[in-house]
Formats: sequence, structure tokens, C-alpha cells
Amino acid sequence: MKNKIVLLAGIIFNSFLSAQSEFTTFNNGLIYNEHTMDKLERIVDSLNLKYKTCDLNKVFYSQQQVKGHIIRLSKGNVAQAKKDMDMNISFENFVSKYPDAEIQKDVLIIKLKTKDYHEKDIIRFYEIRLDDDYELKIDKEYKKTVHNKPVKNTWYYEYSDKTSYSNESVKAFYFPENMKSIPLDPKYSRQIIYSDCLIDTSITKFKENSSRDRYDLNRRIKLPYNWKNLTTPEKEKILDEMRSNMAVGMCSQDNSPRIQGINMALLSADIAHWGLFLKSHLDIMNDRFERVSDASYAWGNRQTYIKELEELDINVPDLIFGISFRIENPVNNHYYGSIGRLGRAISESKDREKFLSQMLSMIRDEDLDDYNRVLSYFLYINCNHYIENEREKKINKLNLNDAVKKLPQYLSEKIKPEKI
Repeated sequence: MKNKIVLLAGIIFNSFLSAQSEFTTFNNGLIYNEHTMDKLERIVDSLNLKYKTCDLNKVFYSQQQVKGHIIRLSKGNVAQAKKDMDMNISFENFVSKYPDAEIQKDVLIIKLKTKDYHEKDIIRFYEIRLDDDYELKIDKEYKKTVHNKPVKNTWYYEYSDKTSYSNESVKAFYFPENMKSIPLDPKYSRQIIYSDCLIDTSITKFKENSSRDRYDLNRRIKLPYNWKNLTTPEKEKILDEMRSNMAVGMCSQDNSPRIQGINMALLSADIAHWGLFLKSHLDIMNDRFERVSDASYAWGNRQTYIKELEELDINVPDLIFGISFRIENPVNNHYYGSIGRLGRAISESKDREKFLSQMLSMIRDEDLDDYNRVLSYFLYINCNHYIENEREKKINKLNLNDAVKKLPQYLSEKIKPEKI
């Protein structure tokens, strides 16, 4: 009974949060007033002309990926198992020699060059799971010779010594084949090109050495009450200060990063700085902010504000899909969207049917790489989760179950059919 009361209280609290308006909404029903929207529309007109001059023939490639296996071993002679991996023991012989090992066969493994928390280059191998279990992820220091080295019939492992808290253990990926990266169909590449052209990848939202401390927070996130009456140079100075000082949320209820985000969007729009405006708005949509901690109960009140973009003369589906693909050769500062947040935004879009149709098509597309097909699946289920019409949700589930059958068997067999 006590648990039910707590659960009910949580539901009521979340409903209360969702009912609150996160940002000021103007008479036009948007978080930007009519004057600001007029300014943005004029900028978009020129950007649409600019897009026609972009290189529409650029080819993008899928992120490097392979179907491989995973082992975890924390019993028996772990040290010898590590040595055997160093000696490139075959997968079959390893399984036979170490019967205590946990084995996952035929998993989708991605290789990515990225940065760690200290901004150092690393190579990351990670699995893509289609259930709720934790994925295996192994990070190593980036070395170009290692990054480009063929991986067929090799191991990539992480070894842990025995401690007072845990046993000696090793976990590893095994690669039966080399990593593969294939060209995306031109229709997908053009969506990426459109997003890059629209977002303006030549600049970043925050400066390279922007501060992240918590002092003088008001200066970082708030606008003066009379900011609309300031001169353009004065507004540019405020925006420059915000770009030099990133607000970091201390907890789920600390909304300072999103307040800074909307204020940067307002300032950028007012002084016609489209690049910073769109990045700021997309960060709000994707909830792309730094926080020390963040609990799911606070997510509901963070709206996506896709309508604001749809009111402009923007091809929103191409923009959203363009930042949804995961690619091996992005341009510098390419914007990657959050699949979960974008799914929610799509559920609120006036073009939802168009979005859903392309997602189903991508899931079925045998010429598209496995990773982007799986991401399309995740995007679809996130979108459908937020759709309120139950009849529409059921139809979408039927369509999704049918599309999943077209995935490679090693993926489709891991997906539980959506319950109707």
C-alpha cells in the first residue's frame, strides 16, 4: 500500500511539472514573439538560397561496425585467458578452454574515435543492445596505427586485477571480420548536408575555453530586464559573456543550463546570429546540457519546441534526420541529435506521418548499414511512446513489427515484438 501511495504521489508530481510552462509563451503560441520570428524568417530565406550552393554530391559513410562476439570471464584462470587473447586464440578454442566464460554471440559492435572526460582522444568499442541490459564498452588511448589496424580474428579486451571488492576478470570483444563502413544512399547524405548547411558548422555555441565554474551564475544565464532596449553591440557583449561561461546543472531541478540556452537563443535571434540561434534551440530540443546528476522524473517538463522550427521555412524532417544518422566522416562540429529527445520531438511534429514513413523505410532498407537501421528503430519507438492517440499507437506498433522482420536475423531475433 505504501509503495502505491509513493507511486501515485510521483505520478501527480510529474503531472504537475508537465503542466507548468517551462519558458514564457507569447501570443503566437511560441517561445519567440512575432517580431523575433519575423527576423528568423528573413534569415531562413537567405539560407535556403545558400543551400543550393552547397556540395550536394558529398558522400557520407556509416560508422565502422561489425557483427562480433562478447565474452566475460571472472572465474578460473583469468590471467591465462588474457595471455591466450594476446596470442590470438580462436574464438572457438577460447569457448572450449574456458567453459565458465559468459558468451554473447552475434552482437552489433561499433568502433568510434571520440574524446574522454579529459578531452583526450580515445578509441571506443561498444555494443548496441536491443534490450534493457547494460552495453559493453571498452575505451583505450587513441593511436592511429591501432585505430586503422585490421581487426579480423582478433580480441579487444579490458582486464581487471583482483581487489578487495571484486574478482580478477576480463571482458572482451572478438571480431570474426574486419570493421566495415559503407557509403550512405545519396538521399540520406543530402539530409546530412542539409543539416550541416543549415546549422553552420563553422562555429561552436561555446568558446573553446569557456568556463564551467558556478560563481556569478546570474551573469551567465540571465538577461537584463531591459535587454530589448540595448544597442546591438551591448547585446553582442552579453552573448559573448554567455558563450564564455557555460552553465552546468547541479541536479535534475537545476534548470540554469536550459535558461541559459533559451536566453542565448533569444539574443542570437535578436541580433540575427543564425548559427548560434539554431545551435541554442537544438540544444534545448535535445536537452544537450551538462549536469552533475540528472534523474528521469525531471525530463517530462523539458519540452522540445519543434513547432518553433516548423513555423519557419525550414525542411524540418531533413534537419532532424540529418542529425540522427551516425557517420564515420562528419564535418567538423557536425551536430548529433539525441535519439530519445528527437523521437519525442517527432511525436509533436505536424509532419509526423512523413517522419514515421521514412523511419519504417530505413528499418527495412537492406542497403543501409545495420547501425543506422537500429537507430531508426529506436527513433521510431521513442516517437510512438509519446503519441497520445492510442489507436494511432497500435497501428504504428503493427507497422513496426512488420518492418523489424526485414532486419538481419541476428538483430530481429533480439527484438521483442511490440505488444498491441
